[in-house]
Amino acid sequence: MEFLDQFTVTTLRSATPIVIAAVFGLFSIRAGIFHLGIEGLMLASAFAAVAVGTASGSAWIGLAAAIAVALLLSVIYWFFIDQLRADTVIAGLGLTALCVGGTAFAMQALFDQRGQMASTVRLPRVISGVDEGLLSYVSELTVLTWATPLLIVLAWIVLRRTHLGLQIAAVGDYPYGAVAAGVDASRVRLVAILLTGFGCGIAGCQLAIGDVAGFAENMTNGRGFFALAAMLFGGFSAIATALAGLFFGFADAFGIFLQLNDRSGLPTQFVLMAPFLLTILIVTISGAIRQRRDRL
Repeated sequence: MEFLDQFTVTTLRSATPIVIAAVFGLFSIRAGIFHLGIEGLMLASAFAAVAVGTASGSAWIGLAAAIAVALLLSVIYWFFIDQLRADTVIAGLGLTALCVGGTAFAMQALFDQRGQMASTVRLPRVISGVDEGLLSYVSELTVLTWATPLLIVLAWIVLRRTHLGLQIAAVGDYPYGAVAAGVDASRVRLVAILLTGFGCGIAGCQLAIGDVAGFAENMTNGRGFFALAAMLFGGFSAIATALAGLFFGFADAFGIFLQLNDRSGLPTQFVLMAPFLLTILIVTISGAIRQRRDRL
């Protein structure tokens, strides 16, 4: 029972930043933008949450700083792809590379730290210290993990039941028709990218001062790309994407479990690859099933 408790909590912790980034990433991808900068936005937000949260002594100020940094970088990303007509994929990869190098440089320049830095603040826990009963399965989860279902529902409502959601879909599916109908495609793309940045800011904060209490170089460790895979696996549906993100959280927790409990003598590199291999396998099978269904 103790193992099941720990594995459940680890899965939910691992899934939270992936699910939030994936669901809010749908705004960009439905607007026709394959946003490969999600990984970088999460990393920059994680650094801002630790740096500002520690300096201010408040986790909530750290969360606000994480969102603000993600929004600022999102505006820069929009400027390059919309105003300067840069390729979305290249600009996204450039944004991620900038955040990987920029956070490492800022950590050394501002705090004289290399590799990692600790945080003195953490996000509050809704339930803490429960060791028995059903509540033990969700003990020690942060307020953002509890808020994740609400964020998923809000994203679904905006995408499916609002005028903005219809505009985003129109710009992504047929931009010329949307412009002919009077839609400001540039503004809609900006809003979509900002909404994605908002979600990445929350995800990065959860990763840094929710799951742990500190920042480490490249601590996202591919979670932004897991979020992209969840969008593809979920067929661009908010609910299905959230479920896919939960599965990738399970895969990440499985990798953590192998690292902590492996006694088989397998090479460490194989153990570290396990969650990525499981992700690739599931996405490949899903794609094959979808192609077969389309042929029928």
